[in-house]
Amino acid sequence: MKNNDKVYADLMISNGNIATLDERGTMARAVAVKDGKILAVGSDEDVAQYKGPDTQVIDAGKKTVIPGLNDSHLHVIRGGLNYNMELRWDGVPSLADAMRMLKEQARRTPPGQWVRVVGGWSEFQFAERRMPTLEEINEAAPDTPVFVLHLYCRAMLNKAALRACGYTKDTPNPPGGEIQHDSEGNPTGLLIARPNATILYATLAKGPKLPLEHQINSTRHFMKELNRLGLTSIIDAGGGYQNYPEDYQVIEELHKRGEMTVRIAYNLFTQRPKEEKE
Repeated sequence: MKNNDKVYADLMISNGNIATLDERGTMARAVAVKDGKILAVGSDEDVAQYKGPDTQVIDAGKKTVIPGLNDSHLHVIRGGLNYNMELRWDGVPSLADAMRMLKEQARRTPPGQWVRVVGGWSEFQFAERRMPTLEEINEAAPDTPVFVLHLYCRAMLNKAALRACGYTKDTPNPPGGEIQHDSEGNPTGLLIARPNATILYATLAKGPKLPLEHQINSTRHFMKELNRLGLTSIIDAGGGYQNYPEDYQVIEELHKRGEMTVRIAYNLFTQRPKEEKE
């Protein structure tokens, strides 16, 4: 194909295995992009004619290049507000490693802030094949509030987090959850989602929030992590403790600035009975 009109690409990827995902499963060597859209795909020679003086050229080194992935159920808007405050245990091989990470995170966490481990892990990834105990969490972080979420069924709070939340022997079980108590009536630190996860969301919401500019930075970090995993678009599922318009200010601001690195379609949950339209 001749480039008779001298249209030049903004981006060219060459020397790769380009998965076109057409009906024939064609693999190409190069692709050219202009204004965010595919300009040409084919051999290195075919695409080379679209290289201009300002074209960014990436040598893929024979690696496979795929179209951006879409995650159809994610919580970028809510999760991005706190992402910079999370300790991630994704792929950590042992519980001992996880406890060392928790201890270090607690050491460097500023006074008044919490350590949050919010999902992304399972006890079955650990060599010990078990969850941490409350005693281990309290030993790793005796003074800094710690909230460890396990799936959507329970959360573990250390003693500092219980104090920060105001949970005592006199705190009744809220609707949608159970605060486990010991034989003397004191809260142990285990929160049980029974019959739903309301208590987990409500407890997380008691923690301090980042200021707006930090929330913007946090959300950008979350998006960059998604990009690293190949995601270029997502559908935000809304949900518990994600309120409109307050929690959507950050994503609106990033959109205005042109700083979003994933495309987002989002669902709005009705927050107030009889005011659904508003």
